[in-house]
Amino acid sequence: MIRRSVDLSPAARDGFDALIDVRSPAEFALDHIPGALNLPVLDDAQRAAVGTEYVQGSKFLARRHGAALVARNIAAHLEAALGDRDGSFQPLVYCWRGGQRSGAMVTVMDQVGWPVTLLEGGYQTWRRQVKAALYDAPVPHRLVLLDGPTGAGKTALLTALAARGVQTLDLEALAAHRGSLFGAMPGGQPSQKAFESRLHDALSRLDPARPVLVEAESSKIGARVVPPSLWTAMAAAPVIRLESPVAVRAARTVRDYAAIAADPAALDAALTRLPRHIGKATVADWRALAAAGEIEALAAELIVHHYDPAYRRQAQGRSRPERAVVDIPSLDEAALSRAADQVAAALNG
Repeated sequence: MIRRSVDLSPAARDGFDALIDVRSPAEFALDHIPGALNLPVLDDAQRAAVGTEYVQGSKFLARRHGAALVARNIAAHLEAALGDRDGSFQPLVYCWRGGQRSGAMVTVMDQVGWPVTLLEGGYQTWRRQVKAALYDAPVPHRLVLLDGPTGAGKTALLTALAARGVQTLDLEALAAHRGSLFGAMPGGQPSQKAFESRLHDALSRLDPARPVLVEAESSKIGARVVPPSLWTAMAAAPVIRLESPVAVRAARTVRDYAAIAADPAALDAALTRLPRHIGKATVADWRALAAAGEIEALAAELIVHHYDPAYRRQAQGRSRPERAVVDIPSLDEAALSRAADQVAAALNG
C-alpha cells in the first residue's frame, strides 16, 4: 500500500531509508531536500521534449511518449541504483508537486513490494516549509555570535566547539564560501534556494532551548543572502569577540586560504577586484607581493589596510551586547583549546 505524508521534520526524514527525488537533474541541482538521491524518471532533455510535444503537438502522443520514457528510466533505476535493496527498503519519493512523476515511481515500487511513501505536494511542500521558517516566522533559537576580525580563528573555533557538543551553525560551510573577496570554494556556491534548504535543515536539527553559536557574518556570504528571519535574530544576538595578533592572523589566513594562494592567477584576479578606495598604487604593490610569493606579507597588508578598517566601520554601526572577549595568541592547538574553554563558559553564562 502506498503511504502518503507531508511530515518533513528531521525525525520523519531520518526514518526513511532514502529520500528519492524523481525530478530532472537540473531541477535537483537548483534545490532539493538535503540528503535526497536523484533518480529522475525523465532527464532534462526528455522532459523538455515531452513538454514541447504536449504544448505544440498532440497531448495524447506526448503522454504516450512520456510514459514510455518514464517506464524505461524506472526500469533502469530498479536494476542499477536500487538493485541491491531488499524487501524492507522504505523510501520517501517526491517530484515537483507530488503528481505524475512521483506517482509513476511509487506505483512501481509498491508493486515490487517496498513500503513506499509519497510526499504529498512534492518539493513544493518542502519549499513552503523552508520559506515559512526563514521568511515568515521568528527564528526560535538562542543565537550567540562569534565575532572578530579577519584571521582571528572564528571558523577553527567553531569547528572545535562543535566537536565538543556545542550547538553551532556554520553559515560559511552551508553557503560554500568564506565570506570574503578571497572566499570562493571549489565547486562554487549553491543556489539561494539550496542555501536556504541547507540552512533550514541545520536549524531544524538544533535545540531551541540551548544556545547556538554562529559566526558573525554580513547579510551576504559571497552571492548568497542570509534570509530575513535569521538575519533579524543575528542582529539582536549577544557577541563573544575574538582577538589575535596581526602576525598570527596573517599566518592563519595563509593556512586557511592555501587553495587560492596556490593559484597565482586566481589570487591576482581577486586582488584586481578590491574596492576602488584602496588605490591603484597600493593594489599594484600587493599584486607584486603575490607575484613574488610573499603571501604572508600580503595577508598582513590586507588585514591591516583593508579588512581591519572595514571591520571597525561595521562595528561602529552595531550595538550588540558583548558577553566576553577571548584572546587567541598563537596558532597552536593549546591556544585554540583554551579559547574554546572560554567561549563555552561565556556561551552558557
